Amino acid sequence: MNVMKSLLASAVLAAFLLPATSRAEPVNHHPAFLHALTDLRDARWCLEYRPGDWAMRADENLAITEVDRAIDEIRHAAIDDGRNGSMHHPGEGRVDRLGRLHQALELLRRAYHDASGEEDNPASREWRHHALEHMDSAIHATERAIHQAER
Repeated sequence: MNVMKSLLASAVLAAFLLPATSRAEPVNHHPAFLHALTDLRDARWCLEYRPGDWAMRADENLAITEVDRAIDEIRHAAIDDGRNGSMHHPGEGRVDRLGRLHQALELLRRAYHDASGEEDNPASREWRHHALEHMDSAIHATERAIHQAER
């Protein structure tokens, strides 16, 4: 008899808990901000890392400043959206200056694409909008830096 009561109690408990857990959203159901943040940090590293002693050009410095601003905006958006904005993966490998600028440009474009998707949290939309503006400025500054480096 005690076994039957235990099984019945377990079934009732499961019936109450199952609907509650099925409605809960996964922790990272929309990780676009985190992907963008990782790409922005890696792009910053590509822009800033200078093997040898070549001087940083004004456009590269502007791109770094804009990336920093975009990172701040994305972190705010991620926090407003309940995500961990502190995750970071370092840059990889050794590439020459022009290669690093091209790599930074690709990462910036990828971050822009990730962050520009539809956002369902109204509190995050303004942060995202400002981040996209900073990413756009960083993309253009990086393109100018590439043009200068190719000369």
